[in-house]
Amino acid sequence: MFSGWNWVAYGLYLLLNFCSLEVSGGLVQSCGHIIPESPVLALGSNFTALCILNESCLDFGNIYANQIIWKIKNKVVPKEQYREINRTVSSVTFNDTSSLATPLTCNILADGQIEQNIYGIAVTIGLPPEKPKNLSCIVHQVLKLTYPMTCTWNPGRHTFLDTHFRLKYRWPQENFPDCIPKDVNNSCTIPDVQFFVNLEVWVEAANALGKAESDPLVLDPIEIVKPLPPHNLSVNSGILPTVLKISWDNRISGSVMKLKFNIRYRTIGDTNWMQVPPEDTASPRTSFSVQGLRPYTEYVFSIRCMKEDGVGYWSDWSEEKTGVTTEDKPSKGPPIWRIIDASRSPAFWTVRLMWKALEPFEANGIILQYEVTVRAKSSLSSPPEKYNVNTTNLILKLPNGTYEVTLIAHNSVGASPPSVLLIPATNSKAPVKNVRTLPKDGKLWVGWTAPNSYVLKYVIEWCLVSNSSDCIIEWQNEPGNVQGTYLKGDIKPFKCYLITVYSLYADGQGSGQSVKAYLQQDRPSKGPTVQTKKVGKAEAVLTWNHLTVDEQNGFIRSYTIFYKTVDGNETAVTVDPSKTEYTLSSLTSDTLYTVRMMAYTDEGGRSGPDFTFTTQKFGKGEIEAIVVPVCLAFLLIVLLGVLFCFNKRDLIKKHIWPIVPDPSKSNIAQWSPQVPAKHNFSSKDQMYPEGSFTDVSVVEIEADDKKSFSEQDLKPFDLLKKEKSTSEGHSSGIGGSSCMSSPRQSVSDSDEGETTQNTSSTVQYSTVVLNGYRDQTPVQVFSRSESTQPLLDSEERSEDHSGGGDSTSQRQQYFKQNGGQDETNTDRPCFERTKQITPTNEGDLVGFAQLQISDQSSQLLGLGLEKNTQEAALPDVLQTSIEGQTVRPETVEGNPPSADEMPKSYLPQTVRQGGYMPQ
Repeated sequence: MFSGWNWVAYGLYLLLNFCSLEVSGGLVQSCGHIIPESPVLALGSNFTALCILNESCLDFGNIYANQIIWKIKNKVVPKEQYREINRTVSSVTFNDTSSLATPLTCNILADGQIEQNIYGIAVTIGLPPEKPKNLSCIVHQVLKLTYPMTCTWNPGRHTFLDTHFRLKYRWPQENFPDCIPKDVNNSCTIPDVQFFVNLEVWVEAANALGKAESDPLVLDPIEIVKPLPPHNLSVNSGILPTVLKISWDNRISGSVMKLKFNIRYRTIGDTNWMQVPPEDTASPRTSFSVQGLRPYTEYVFSIRCMKEDGVGYWSDWSEEKTGVTTEDKPSKGPPIWRIIDASRSPAFWTVRLMWKALEPFEANGIILQYEVTVRAKSSLSSPPEKYNVNTTNLILKLPNGTYEVTLIAHNSVGASPPSVLLIPATNSKAPVKNVRTLPKDGKLWVGWTAPNSYVLKYVIEWCLVSNSSDCIIEWQNEPGNVQGTYLKGDIKPFKCYLITVYSLYADGQGSGQSVKAYLQQDRPSKGPTVQTKKVGKAEAVLTWNHLTVDEQNGFIRSYTIFYKTVDGNETAVTVDPSKTEYTLSSLTSDTLYTVRMMAYTDEGGRSGPDFTFTTQKFGKGEIEAIVVPVCLAFLLIVLLGVLFCFNKRDLIKKHIWPIVPDPSKSNIAQWSPQVPAKHNFSSKDQMYPEGSFTDVSVVEIEADDKKSFSEQDLKPFDLLKKEKSTSEGHSSGIGGSSCMSSPRQSVSDSDEGETTQNTSSTVQYSTVVLNGYRDQTPVQVFSRSESTQPLLDSEERSEDHSGGGDSTSQRQQYFKQNGGQDETNTDRPCFERTKQITPTNEGDLVGFAQLQISDQSSQLLGLGLEKNTQEAALPDVLQTSIEGQTVRPETVEGNPPSADEMPKSYLPQTVRQGGYMPQ
């Protein structure tokens, strides 16, 4: 057992032992090493490594081989791959090096289980080089006498190792230094070679795993020469307008190598090259004349060369040179066409002749002018008309007929062949059929079916259809043996074109057949704007305008109408594209609808703006069906009411105009304000007893002669006024008047000075004056009047009677009219004598009527009528048929004033002018 000092000594020993170790790269070197040191291994091969411990570690550190641990990149190698050879050597074996990585380390577990790194190696894995393949060489001419040779090869697979290539070459009896590639591994250039001697060439590849060599290549460098292209190229025009001469210089001596050539050429603007036949240039030369060219055309030329026998390589193409051929007369006449406008006058045409400028290869020069000849076919004797123009169109005014137009183009060399156009009076020949179009390869193809007759040629006419510009016609000619062609103009997508095909014959032409076409279609630019034309209860008529051709962007195939209520589902209806109106049916009345419309082409559709409308609450005729019966019913009711009123007019008159009570039956004679009479109205005998009054007379009073009366004469009237005031206080509100009283309000004392004033109240009481004469006090008897009969106009306006004799005659006429009625009439006049009055009472009645009022000068105030008037009027008024006797009133004696002196009124009335005395 170790003591404390022993442990301290042992620890110091280990510390000194480890401090004495020389460390390099973090690996312990003094205790052991690995064999082999940094090996290069072939990928996929077997590999075994040995870790050998030093004896010093065994003696001082108690370290043995069984404590060794192998690691690859700090990852422990499984112990199954370990092998302890002895106490100082341990090995590890890898069957496949593809899993082996660097570094490979040998580690031990020292005392205290501390892992220590003993040694480590870097392992390199790769492949041996492959045999280089496809070795080839070429000699590039750099200068006239300098010919370096460049060889190339295929180096093979990647070896993951540093592999070195060398190009080796030699003559049969002389070796040359190797050619080492720079920065590449597949080519190398030998600075200079010699011709006419065989040279052996091969490639060697080497790395840490081995070497490889290519197959040798034996050749004469003259056979692999790529010469420089000819230079100093020039092009000159020849005598003929179709020939150009090319000249050049060669860069290789003819003694060294004989050459053959390739010549190519093209027109300016063209990308396709044409070549001179190789057999024409297969011999050494320095110039060549190219034939078959177009007159007045600019060409581009280039040339190359190679060894005459075809062994070796073609040189690069030389620099390009241009040349222009000379002019020649035009090869063909310009294509010509016409547009005829006969709208202004049927007898004359406005003919617009137009032709296309010749292509450069057709014009063969600069066109100076055009000659147009117009000859009428109907009149061969008339001379033709000629026109010389510098433009490509001509407008003529010609009579209706058949014409032959000839067009010739002139340049500096000569004239073109004539172009002939026949303008027939009518297009009577067979037209083409089934004109169709097809977009193809970015072009618009037009096809048709040829007529059965022989066609000289076809004219295809087209123009862009647009709302913003006129239809500018373009056209092209096609041979009579074709039935389709591509339009040669600038055809744009999304645009509509009107295409017309004409068939032209030697003696006429057929009518044009047209079709519309698009090169490419798109959705419409906008949708239709829909509106309502008429809205009903359950239907609505929608209308819209067709989209303009610029907005369509294609053929409109259909319209679709979408409509819905505020909270309902949307309903779609498809409409034919030719329609501009549609009726929506089965709608709900008094409902708000939202409608929109979409237009569809082959590429899709686009919607227009929303539009709202409200259906009507009532349908057509419903309001009339309600109003008309109501009006008819109302008219019927009115008519029935009128008929009823007519049939019941007596009953209605009774309710509207009640019967006026008979004054003769009034109880005014039995009633007094002081001593009211008690009448038994149930008995007519008690109402009118005998001796009450005997006779009634009418007294005329001057209304304006109040001053001529004495106070004694006016006392009865003052008493009447006083009694009136008393009676008004006892009035029950039932208005009435005597037979000639008017329903007017009584005039108060304060109103004495005022003029006549009409009121709306009725006179409630009548006063009857009995048996008074001059200074005698009359007996006053009052009776309540039941009458509502208004006063006559003659009674209301006393001033109207100031006419004297006229007033008297009117009063007489009044009594005649009212007193002369037949006794059988139920509405008796006021002054008709009742059957209760007997002949014995005649004296009393006369006494009652003879009321006379006189002033201080004893003049009579109209209580009686003039004698002749009484005799004429009273018999009619007071006449009665009781027991066959006639009662006559007594006349009043005296001299009353004449009718001319003052206006008269009937008593009882007030003496004031314009007023009435209370009755």
